[in-house]
This record gives sequence, structure tokens and C-alpha cells, in this order.
Amino acid sequence: MAKREQARGAPSSAPAMTPRELAGRVRAAYRTHVDYTREVAIRVLLAFLAMFVFLRALTFLIRAQLIPVKNVVTSSGLHIHHFVWGILLLLLIGFLLLVLDQARWHPWLAIPFGFAAALVLDEFALWLNLADVYWAKQGRQSLDAIVIVAALLIIFYVAHRFWREAAAEVGRSIRGALRRTARPSR
Repeated sequence: MAKREQARGAPSSAPAMTPRELAGRVRAAYRTHVDYTREVAIRVLLAFLAMFVFLRALTFLIRAQLIPVKNVVTSSGLHIHHFVWGILLLLLIGFLLLVLDQARWHPWLAIPFGFAAALVLDEFALWLNLADVYWAKQGRQSLDAIVIVAALLIIFYVAHRFWREAAAEVGRSIRGALRRTARPSR
């Protein structure tokens, strides 16, 4: 086995790790490098992207009639779009975040929040155009919105320490300016 590892370019002095040991090291690295705000951000991002991919696949399969699932349509013929469920879920998560004044809930609520954001933004073009343009040319606006939000979440995740420090500097600057203007002139 050692010869096989050397043939792949692995250093010969590296001890072999079991999958359990590797998982433990990855968990330890996560706890060391991912703080509370980054954990919330990564959960929102992963839930958001997973739901978006799921929705696009599901709507394609429904449209192509490849699965025995249909759109949600009322008895009067009204099509309930998935952004409606997203709005309801966003309202529920927002309410829970307001009444559960405990930070320990934030990482757990980040997941349904990411799902809800994807449900809403996947049909961004619909509510922007006030028409069902999901598969039309204007439907591209939804994809643009998804890419922008995902990019912003990634930027926050990668550079959150910078944004926190930048906000602190802006706050210090504003407080200093307010102190200077509050001093009586001589």
C-alpha cells in the first residue's frame, strides 16, 4: 500500500488515515475556521443553491412530462407558483427570527431561509414582469437574480471579516465626525 501512495505522489511519511479520522479532522478544521456568522452564511448559500437546482430540475421534468407530477393548480384553474410557498416560508422564518431571540436558532433557520429565498428568486422574472415567463426569454432575469444573490452570499462568506472591520471603521469615522461637530467652536 505504501508503494501505491508513493506512486500517486503522496509523501511516504504521511500516516494513512481512516475515513473516520479524516472526517474528524475536517470537523475540527471547520470548528477552528468557521465562526457563527460564516456558518449561517454557508448554510444559507448551500440551501439556496440546492433548492435552486432542485426547482430547475423539477420544473423541467414536469414541463417535459417525464415524471407523474403536475403543477399545483386549484379547482378553478389557478396555478400556484412556487414563489408563493417561498414568500410564506420567508414570512414564517422572519417571524421566528423575531420571536426566538436566541442566536443558537440562526444556523438552523438559515437552511429553510435559503430554501425560501430560492423558491422566491427562481420566479423573480414572474413577479418582475407580472407574467408567467419562466421558460420565455425574460425568464433569464430569474437566473440573473439567482447568480447575483449566490455571488453576494459567497462574497460575504469569503470576506466577512473584512466587511465587519470595514463597518467598524465607518462607525468609528462617523462617531469621530459627530464628536468634532458636537464640540463648541471657540
